[in-house]
Amino acid sequence: MMDTVAVSAMWGVMGSLVGGSATVATTWITQTTLHRREILREEMRKRETLYGEFIGECGRLLVDAFAHTLDEPEKLLPVYALINRIRISASKPVLAEAERLLRRITDQYFASNLTVEELRQLTLSDQADPLKAFGEACRAELKSIRTRL
Repeated sequence: MMDTVAVSAMWGVMGSLVGGSATVATTWITQTTLHRREILREEMRKRETLYGEFIGECGRLLVDAFAHTLDEPEKLLPVYALINRIRISASKPVLAEAERLLRRITDQYFASNLTVEELRQLTLSDQADPLKAFGEACRAELKSIRTRL
């Protein structure tokens, strides 16, 4: 039969092991969660930067397309590079809106140039912001990433 000192010592060791295991498990879970959150934050920063670059390039090209024809097709290369970078990581709705916007820019280059009055009318119409749908798709995607944080 074990004496009380040995039993007490054994229970003390067992308690330390259980307590230590709980601490290790808690630390591991915390570190895993923090690492996952940091990865999601970095992904959001990358996408925000990429989408911002795309919006800037599309805005520049749209203004150009309203007043010019596509005499230099290489003007479109930067936006094609951006859309392919978007294709790597974006959700389907964001990619669909990016492709729609690129089609609109290309169509505008092959349409007749707009007069100042036509530009004024365009700014007053429902189509005043051709970048809006893309921006809204991006915002929805980034919001869904934020909720996972």
